[in-house]
Amino acid sequence: MTELEKFSVKARIESFVYAFAGLKRFFLTEHNVWIHSVAALLAIILSFLLKISALEWVGVLFAIGLVLCAEAFNTCIEKMMDKLWPQQDETVKYVKDLAAGAVLIAAIVAAIIGIIIFLPKIIDLL
Repeated sequence: MTELEKFSVKARIESFVYAFAGLKRFFLTEHNVWIHSVAALLAIILSFLLKISALEWVGVLFAIGLVLCAEAFNTCIEKMMDKLWPQQDETVKYVKDLAAGAVLIAAIVAAIIGIIIFLPKIIDLL
């Protein structure tokens, strides 16, 4: 888009259509996001069952969003690298491994947030 183009409501609506199409494809085709989604659903169910506070909800939802965003970016990077360099390449491997590592960091942080929020409440129930 150039600086001379005017704001267009139609173009903004189309951008949402494209974004939802991307999310639909992401959730329907990427196996890792299925695992993250199951974990997210379990965290949400546990949150309701344990009646967590509003601030704790912020932590849980932030953690879920962090992991899903990391997985989406990782998927983008992997798809792009596979398209641009279909042959084996050490730099491509490094980039893809690093992107996967970012997802792992997000998942570990999410698990720690879950432990901090849920473990004391579960212990209190015992």
